[in-house]
Amino acid sequence: MTDIEIGRAKRARRAYSFDDIAIVPSRRTRDPEEVSTAWQIDAYRFDIPVLAAPMDSVMSPATAIALGRFGGLGVLNLEGLWTRYEDPDPLLEEVAALQGNEGTRRLQQIYTEPIKPELIAERLREIREAGVTVAGSLSPQRTKEFAKTVVDAGVDMFVIRGTTVSAEHVSSQAEPLNLKEFIYELDVPVIVGGCATHQAALHLMRTGAAGVLVGFGGGAAHTTRTVLGVAVPMASAVADVAAARRDYLDESGGRYVHVIADGSIGMSGDIAKAIACGADAVMVGSPFARATDAPGRGFHWGTEAHHHELPRGQRVQFETVGTIEEILFGPSRVADGTMNLMGALRRSMATTGYTELKEFQRVEVVVE
Repeated sequence: MTDIEIGRAKRARRAYSFDDIAIVPSRRTRDPEEVSTAWQIDAYRFDIPVLAAPMDSVMSPATAIALGRFGGLGVLNLEGLWTRYEDPDPLLEEVAALQGNEGTRRLQQIYTEPIKPELIAERLREIREAGVTVAGSLSPQRTKEFAKTVVDAGVDMFVIRGTTVSAEHVSSQAEPLNLKEFIYELDVPVIVGGCATHQAALHLMRTGAAGVLVGFGGGAAHTTRTVLGVAVPMASAVADVAAARRDYLDESGGRYVHVIADGSIGMSGDIAKAIACGADAVMVGSPFARATDAPGRGFHWGTEAHHHELPRGQRVQFETVGTIEEILFGPSRVADGTMNLMGALRRSMATTGYTELKEFQRVEVVVE
């Protein structure tokens, strides 16, 4: 890729967001009914390539169970309100009523309540007893502290998610998490991220992760770009990490690591573009924040929003459009891509002549 000269002392490469690209129809079309959106990671098969982001505004035990029954994977934030408070509903009501910057200050106060291991076990038990795949998320900083509690509670999928996660974290303050050693000792598959470059993804794949999350700083509720100046346009990031998957497949003698786009997935077309760039699935937050049955009551925020020293997120309000089921499967009452996400993905695949997600990764795209 040709470098661009920013100035005499700095060069950069051009990168593209989902808004910069478009999917090209091919010579063949199919009926949407013939399209499969199923995918599998490790021993777990899902009907739709959608993971819900571990954010308190979209994922409660109840919504994780609902998404699991719809064929997706709900990931519960194990450092969130449901593991700090026995009944977080009054706090969710309060957060929805806050005004402006008052929201950030109050969120910082609410999340000072300690995480309770017994509540981690209770929330995961509730999801497991519903008969769906159980997934929980911890930050790299909290993983060593609570990993045993999470595994003992019967989690099926362990997610380590941060703004950016590297296979080699250097710290003079504390012993960092050894990802490779940690994943090797676990009996459950691990999804880890975010990352946004070929090299970083390749290192994460070498730790033994079953899946890699792609993206940081691009979510609707994140302000990482403005606070830290850190962001990578997602179309290029997904394509780079998909190339790392291909290289690691050769390097490892056939081990396939799943690529999950996590960021800038706001509309149905973004899901199709993410898979077209090489993703196996997507992790979404804001589309579910628009659900009438989401815990955030139309508001959306992530873990960065209540950081005690440097908040890098904000509480965003969305207009609710329908239930989680309607957002996934319709019928849609709007024409902006916020409802019937899976119907749109199936139609995009059918329009370009593909019936399987892995085939759709090969579709032609253009820069607009």
